[in-house]
Amino acid sequence: MRFGTFEADFGTRELRKGGVRIKLQGQPFEVLAMLLERPGEVVPREELRQRLWSNDTFVDFDAGVNTAINRLREALGDSAENPRFIETVPRRGYRFIAHVEVEGSGVPAASVVASKSASSEVRQTAVPPRAGIQGRRVKVLALSLAAVVALLAVLSLGGVRERLFGHPNAPHIESLAVVPLVNLSGNPEQDFFADGMTEDLITDLGKIGALRVISRTSVVQYKGTKKPLPEIARELNVDALVEGTVARSGNHLRITASLLQASPEKHLWADSYESEAGDILTLQGQVAQAIAREIQVKLTPKEQALLGSTRSVDPRAHDDYLKGRFFCDKDTREPIEKGVRYFEQAIQEAPSDALGYAGLANCYALLSSGGDIFVGDLSAADVMPKARDAALQALRLDENLAEAHTSLACVEMILNWNWAGAEREFQRAIELNPSYSPAHVWYAHYLAAMGRFDESVAEAKRALKLDPFSVFTMDLSEWAFYLDRHYELALEKSQRNAELAPEYPWSHYDLGQIYEWTGRKREAIEEYTKAQEVFGLSPNRLAELRTVYQQSGEKGYWRKALEFCQEASKLRRKFVTPSGYGNCDYVNYLYLALFHVRLGEFDAAFQSLETAYTKHEAELIYLNVDPQWDSVRSDPRFQSLIRRIGLKN
Repeated sequence: MRFGTFEADFGTRELRKGGVRIKLQGQPFEVLAMLLERPGEVVPREELRQRLWSNDTFVDFDAGVNTAINRLREALGDSAENPRFIETVPRRGYRFIAHVEVEGSGVPAASVVASKSASSEVRQTAVPPRAGIQGRRVKVLALSLAAVVALLAVLSLGGVRERLFGHPNAPHIESLAVVPLVNLSGNPEQDFFADGMTEDLITDLGKIGALRVISRTSVVQYKGTKKPLPEIARELNVDALVEGTVARSGNHLRITASLLQASPEKHLWADSYESEAGDILTLQGQVAQAIAREIQVKLTPKEQALLGSTRSVDPRAHDDYLKGRFFCDKDTREPIEKGVRYFEQAIQEAPSDALGYAGLANCYALLSSGGDIFVGDLSAADVMPKARDAALQALRLDENLAEAHTSLACVEMILNWNWAGAEREFQRAIELNPSYSPAHVWYAHYLAAMGRFDESVAEAKRALKLDPFSVFTMDLSEWAFYLDRHYELALEKSQRNAELAPEYPWSHYDLGQIYEWTGRKREAIEEYTKAQEVFGLSPNRLAELRTVYQQSGEKGYWRKALEFCQEASKLRRKFVTPSGYGNCDYVNYLYLALFHVRLGEFDAAFQSLETAYTKHEAELIYLNVDPQWDSVRSDPRFQSLIRRIGLKN
């Protein structure tokens, strides 16, 4: 149907302007369809509600209609004050005021009935056939057309057409991203649920080995964005995007999802799903399978089993699980501790649900891998057993959780120094979810610790492709490049991380390390000091560090930093070490050892290293490859430590 320079195609559910497709899907297009069915007539808001939502409405209806109308007007370049197409009739509804025709026929739109489904049927008033030969020709033509239509209908059944002629214009999609699902519940407190549904859909799609699926931490920046979808696809370097909405009322929920090809831009598929909250995992698997079918990804039997597995959940416990994951993903001490509490609550509410244990294991593994990010004299030896117990319980309940296998791999690597067991768990996690970026980035660190540098760099690059805008992934990846002594690559990634997240202290600390070990000493001290500032070191202490550096050079700087750390260790004052987040009083003994090494105090360095060994500090796994230990690498005490950890000499 045509109006002005616009065309609405009800077969493809597309709006075009001058032949160019305009972004308009879902409810705004449905509103347009209703208005075009009855041009010049008032379409009541109640009819819009019935068309857009089922009777058991569980959304803010008024806000939903207003949003759909506003998006439609934005697509048409229309305004409520001076309407060219859509007129608001106060307290009643809306009216389409422009002239509408069926394209190419001149038939007024009043004779067209658009169906509510994805396809529309155009009906026109029949023209009486002429008498005689001309009439017979019309009859023959009509019968022929009817036969063709019937044949096409038969061929379309059961995929016969595809088997005979092949699938027309099959999309070539090897990568996609799920744009954060929009919360339509009318309650901002339900945002965590929409975010959780987004991450769950990403997890399910990530189980498909033929797809590269972008991680949630890289797509979350597009929440509420007005960027065009093709632009988002270009930034994420994907072939397609999934967008949709989540609405929830009590235990009833509804999801709409649509799939859009990025280039050439094309709307491929859309559907809606409803279920009770207890069946949420089944619903998510159905959406993922529908997307896989649409892009014609061939699922392996294992992938079919993973996506097809169904089980119910306790809605209250699942809510607490989603809240725990929301906080744990923040990757700083206070949110992670909140996440731990929510996961523990979810476990109490549903002790037979594996997800709560998997989330708890993930939180503890994060705390253990950076033992200085929380208050208290704790280390990996204190916290990793909790990660191990939670991960093992999760896997007893569900062996197919990539997250739990990754947490267990970190336990084997950091706590047990069980290198073969760690690699086995990493590989199992990647097998279950090839797009799970934490498994790739931690596996890259494992490979670096083993001296398998080419494999390590490859894994780090895979992690960055899956999670290109995650500060956590960028930080761990650049650290892997540094360990492999790919200094140029590490410098490039560290500088990019510092630009994208200047408030993240580790990017400055990593830059300091790279500058230090490539001979750029002054720049190294500048970055170390920036890191301390972002970590939260007081202005007076920062001034002391800068002054002593100006007066006594590098050794004076490191002597003063060592004094600060020793003071914190003795007095248990809250102080930021070069390896810690803000307001912590845990001293990392491996970093104390590095201060002593820089000062040439090797006996004191090995005393600190032995303490780090008893505490299983996470950074010990890098001893055999970290350039910072090159000056003591040949010392018998260092070689003894390497052997006890189980690393190759």
